[in-house]
Amino acid sequence: MRIGVVSDTHGFFDPRLHEVLAGSELILHAGDVGSEGVLDALAEIAPILAVRGNVDSILLNLPPSRRLTLQGVQIEMLHILPGSQSDLVKWAKAKDLDEKQSARKAAFERSFDGPTRLVIFGHSHEPCLAALGGRLFFNPGSAGKQRFSLPRCCGFVEITPGELRATIVPLGRYNIGVPEEVRLSLGG
Repeated sequence: MRIGVVSDTHGFFDPRLHEVLAGSELILHAGDVGSEGVLDALAEIAPILAVRGNVDSILLNLPPSRRLTLQGVQIEMLHILPGSQSDLVKWAKAKDLDEKQSARKAAFERSFDGPTRLVIFGHSHEPCLAALGGRLFFNPGSAGKQRFSLPRCCGFVEITPGELRATIVPLGRYNIGVPEEVRLSLGG
């Protein structure tokens, strides 16, 4: 199953998303949608599920988070992680952590449901792919208008028997500085 992933559009629908997300069976939007028009445009490509971001109006009628299961894989979607993205990246790379960092990491991991294998989030506008505690964490970055020096991106998740694969797709020419693809084995 191929799933398109976007976040932080802030009311802007990049026309390139029609081509980039073509072939998606579902699109997940990790918040800061910005307008009903963005959801409508994404729905022309594939069915859309979204969560409310910190700047989204309650009138969009989006839940703050979602938990869903696709092809046997439990997915949690939220806009803002219960910890910092920079800590997540540090913990994913670390071999050894001091006692304080180990406790913070354990608390972070407990904030997700046990069977969850994929966490999709947004908010930072900075793309992120990290594997931690048997879960794949995926922030596709911002597909909205350019902000600061951060890249404009979206991405895909592919669920195949025994594996999750997440890919970041730049919407411009950038050296985005994060892995462009991460795989997570779903094997026992």
